[in-house]
Amino acid sequence: MHLPPTLTRPPRVGVTSVGLAALLGLKEGSDPAEWGRIRATQLHAGRDLALFLLAANLIGGSAVALLLSHRPLWAQALAWTAATGVIATIVTVRRLASHHRNDGYAQPQDLRGAAWGGVALGLAWAVVPLYFCRDSAAGTIAGLGLVLVVLMSAAAVAMAPLALATLAFLVILGAATAGSLALHASYAAAGGIALFTSIMAMVCVGRARALVTIRASQMALEEREETVSLLLREFEDKDADWLWETDGARRVIKASPRFAIACGLDPVSINGMPFLQVLAGPTWESGHFAQGLRTLADKMKGRESFRDLRLPVFIDGEERWWELSAGPRYDERGSYVGFKGVGSDVTEQRASADKINRMARFDTLTGLPNRLQINEALVRAMAEAEKWGKRCAFMMIDLDRFKAVNDTLGHPVGDRLLGRVSERLQQLMGANELCGRLGGDEFAVVVRDATDTTAVEKLASEIIAALSKPYEVDQHTLYIGASVGLATGPRDGRTAEMLIRSADLALYRAKDAGRGIFQSYEPALHVQAEERRVLEIELRGALEKGEMHLHYQPVVDAEHGRLTGFEALLRWQSAKFGNVSPAKFVPLAEEARLIEPIGEWVLRTACAEAARWPETIRIAVNVSADQLQNPQFVSTVTSALANSGLHAERLELEVTESVFMHEELGATKVLDRVLDLGVKLSLDDFGTGYSSLGYLSRTRFSTIKIDRSFVKGASKGVREALAIIRAVVALAKSLGMATTAEGVETEAEHRLVQELGCSKVQGFYFGRPLPVAEARTLANRQYTVPPQQAAA
Repeated sequence: MHLPPTLTRPPRVGVTSVGLAALLGLKEGSDPAEWGRIRATQLHAGRDLALFLLAANLIGGSAVALLLSHRPLWAQALAWTAATGVIATIVTVRRLASHHRNDGYAQPQDLRGAAWGGVALGLAWAVVPLYFCRDSAAGTIAGLGLVLVVLMSAAAVAMAPLALATLAFLVILGAATAGSLALHASYAAAGGIALFTSIMAMVCVGRARALVTIRASQMALEEREETVSLLLREFEDKDADWLWETDGARRVIKASPRFAIACGLDPVSINGMPFLQVLAGPTWESGHFAQGLRTLADKMKGRESFRDLRLPVFIDGEERWWELSAGPRYDERGSYVGFKGVGSDVTEQRASADKINRMARFDTLTGLPNRLQINEALVRAMAEAEKWGKRCAFMMIDLDRFKAVNDTLGHPVGDRLLGRVSERLQQLMGANELCGRLGGDEFAVVVRDATDTTAVEKLASEIIAALSKPYEVDQHTLYIGASVGLATGPRDGRTAEMLIRSADLALYRAKDAGRGIFQSYEPALHVQAEERRVLEIELRGALEKGEMHLHYQPVVDAEHGRLTGFEALLRWQSAKFGNVSPAKFVPLAEEARLIEPIGEWVLRTACAEAARWPETIRIAVNVSADQLQNPQFVSTVTSALANSGLHAERLELEVTESVFMHEELGATKVLDRVLDLGVKLSLDDFGTGYSSLGYLSRTRFSTIKIDRSFVKGASKGVREALAIIRAVVALAKSLGMATTAEGVETEAEHRLVQELGCSKVQGFYFGRPLPVAEARTLANRQYTVPPQQAAA
């Protein structure tokens, strides 16, 4: 038969676990229940020896009076003997009045209270060496010393159970005796008394420890015998922490100290209390009982056995969970006499189970509901919407530029940033909404009642605005954004899975449209998603299949039309889709995280081709923000230059303003390292986005490229476009930079940008993007590009 751990483990209190502080009652022991019973045993032993204590003091006092009977101090000795007898009598009466039984329970303060008797007696007997021995004859002093030694020895051996009181008596009397001898220059005798006192103290502590160990072993055996008897008869294989028993009226009887302590009550007063009242605690008066207590009452009323019944109880204002098992008891005549059972505190086990359950339903990083709980909430919302003919909504939220934070500042910073994001989301949620984290940087919101479409869309906008504000994390100012995909059920999906899919497609559209917006689901998104899926599959193998190639568009001097360089432009000729527009596959490559290998191939291929051209012609290569956020990009540039033999000053990297919107992500540091190699830097599409003048002064640009939209506007006489071009040209000249006008397609546009002061021109007027062979021919044949090249 398998026995529970309480039956097989050794006694909980042993020689090695009896601490001095607990032994003396100065602090609680490791097991309050065990030590409560041990202290009761100590006090009970002190009561049993109380008369011995009185007799020892009276005999000792009489001996002192007899030794001093023929001395001048005889009257004082009689008065002292009487006073000591009174003190000893008071101490004895107090100990005899103690109600503690050998099997009862006592608090640490009970032991400390008994110590005052030892202090009082020690002070009384200290009079003998300090006063009576002062002017006495040597023989009298020897007799008095013998009385004191015998008294101290008897106290150390016989009164050891009350160790604190006995130690107080020994220390006070020993110190007084040694001090008296030292005052009379008997230093050797004083040292001997001090050593004797120390030995007696150790004897006292040793005997006290022995008593505690013996009592602990007795209690362990008693507990095992009682538990084994109960378990073998009724509850085999049941682990119990304490035993309980009731009479026929369901009142507690024979309460064990462990059960009483578990209830937070005194072992004596708990007997006779209604068992259900003990368990109900403060809810007894209100009548608001837990279901487990009602089940227990029904079982006891019906005299039915029960096992593993869990119910909450309140102990000292704290909710605990107990597990009870019991069965009815019958006497030899078969009459019902009550219940007898076992119980255990399973609060920790329940808390662990709750924690596991919470971990299964909540995100451990943010504390928000996780994907499982969000899915359950959406299922319930859709069921309610279908039942009442309403609508629900599901929002899928993706953080923009979060990956860059993780890659540059590390995952700990990213985790703390996710915590801040979750806090902002929760602040926006009302009773009608539930937000959660799906994983990574994806969050979701379930709107239970989405009848008000305007309110739902307003919430989506508020989420984007709140999540796009700066974050202060570990002394970093972080800028991220959010895109939201919105789907409404049951219109956009009859099941939770379909609605989530629809919201995901809408989210992709929002990100594809430039991020930082919300997009509602449209049926056409399914077709586009499938097309995108297939396109991504083809894109992943495009480089290996040799489907990628570069075209080169001429860049010429605005005044003379002299060729100064080419811009490398990526093209994809898919075997399945034909010629795919860069506007279509470049964003897809960035999202699928393919832009870095593709960008590296472009850089290496362009450098190798440019090395075949004359030394005066540069090559411009577009670089994405994702590439610059990778510290290894510097090594890639260095390797491309070294392998191709191209001089660094002939390579010009083109970046857009978006790179500088998040300087804390490390892109500008990478650019500085690249510029240190001698590579030139060009700012592309200036004026169409962030347009901060701060980074222009901090970054060593060689060229600012004016977007074609301004060129078109200026050619049509749009004042704003003209003013912007003039301002950019003036700014570039003041900073020592060149300006390139993009998208020049006519002679009029060419003359206009010349007049406005642009130093270089790029566009179909001077040349469309050329295949590699044609670009190589143009570069090596002549340095002046006629306008007729546009017609070629």
